[in-house]
Amino acid sequence: MTIARLALAAAIAGAALPALAQEFALMTEARAAATSLPPRLVTALNEEIAKSGPEGAIPVCRDMAPKMAKEIVASTGWQLKRVTLKARNPQRATPDAWERATLEEFDRRAAAGENPARLEKGEMVEQADGTRAFRYAKALPTQPLCLNCHGPEDKLTAAVKARLAEHYPQDRATGYSEGQVRGAIVATKPL
Repeated sequence: MTIARLALAAAIAGAALPALAQEFALMTEARAAATSLPPRLVTALNEEIAKSGPEGAIPVCRDMAPKMAKEIVASTGWQLKRVTLKARNPQRATPDAWERATLEEFDRRAAAGENPARLEKGEMVEQADGTRAFRYAKALPTQPLCLNCHGPEDKLTAAVKARLAEHYPQDRATGYSEGQVRGAIVATKPL
């Protein structure tokens, strides 16, 4: 390699390193923000199920989870959203184009044998309004706890079915099995 080519390669690498460092830092922040919600949600669900059964815990996902997400947004600056290809609440959980493509990618990767609990994706994107943002998605595999309300319909209790019909007349979020990707938590930060 000539000195000119080496100098050019060094300049290109030097320019790329700060961008890679920024992307790594954003990925780390996004992962921390997104992964802080599920443990809090699971704790609240377990507590409510112990008190009032699975049907009594439905408001935890419906009401408490958005409040928990807002607390995380306030402390981290990352916008959080739970999305799925089979929405229970279409106003909150319907994915945009990037989220849909990511969820479909997670499904393909899980079908190919990857562990759903380890599926994640983060990247800088141009948003519809022309601004740039970093977007991160972490797959949400179906836990045994989730099957109380998201499992096969013939396995749901009558009380759960009644409560779901009352709150979610367009519910499509059933029929999952343990370990299946049920959705993702998406963290977004404008740059």
